[in-house]
Amino acid sequence: MQKSLRLRNRADFSRVYRHGKSFANHQFVVYWFRKKEVEQFRVGISVSKKVGNAVVRNRMRRLVKEIVRHHEAELIQHVDLVFIVRKGALNMPYKDLERSILHVLRKASLLSSSRS
Repeated sequence: MQKSLRLRNRADFSRVYRHGKSFANHQFVVYWFRKKEVEQFRVGISVSKKVGNAVVRNRMRRLVKEIVRHHEAELIQHVDLVFIVRKGALNMPYKDLERSILHVLRKASLLSSSRS
């Protein structure tokens, strides 16, 4: 995932948490906030220490980034997203993680209508 597509600083995360909307399932929570100044979408990923040690948390971040990268054409534009990984996502295979992320994005109406 390109660096320009990532949320990096605390102020951006806080704005999305404070003013955005959220949707969740057992594995992920997605907060989103529409922002016209952003060309595409930007993604931030948060994994709590309760989920696991640094190796586990970084692996989950990499997996979520990769899934988002594969489906970036389907995501709506001009939006900031924050994914929060829950413990339920830890021992899931890649395909189930992908299905779960797409489920929560569909629930939040963040996927474009090009996908059926």
